[in-house]
Amino acid sequence: MSVDLVAVERRLWSGQASFVSAQTTEGQIGIMAGHEPLLGQLVEGGIVNIVPVEGDRIVAAVHGGFFSVTANSVRILAESAEFAGEVDVEAARKVLADTTATEEEQKAAQAQVRAVEQVAQL
Repeated sequence: MSVDLVAVERRLWSGQASFVSAQTTEGQIGIMAGHEPLLGQLVEGGIVNIVPVEGDRIVAAVHGGFFSVTANSVRILAESAEFAGEVDVEAARKVLADTTATEEEQKAAQAQVRAVEQVAQL
């Protein structure tokens, strides 16, 4: 199936994948080709996993947005997103330790750390 991972500031990834999972306001969802069409809202500070047809699994920290699923495509439209490999883990942990950080900053930092941890488990 065709998959696009797009944030407001840039397109992160586009290609063919066999599986996509995302954290939504309704819970974790896994999507394969032929899935029923749906529109979902991504959680603030969530993780998206993409299993490409070729190459390594893609893990991204995603903050808010929506995704759209058809039988042959998944479009992930995030407010902001970054690949696990782009995350500055030390900076994210500082935000988590900062008692003055906003709830939104805390959620984004949690997602960043979780994305890095998921990649480390591969």
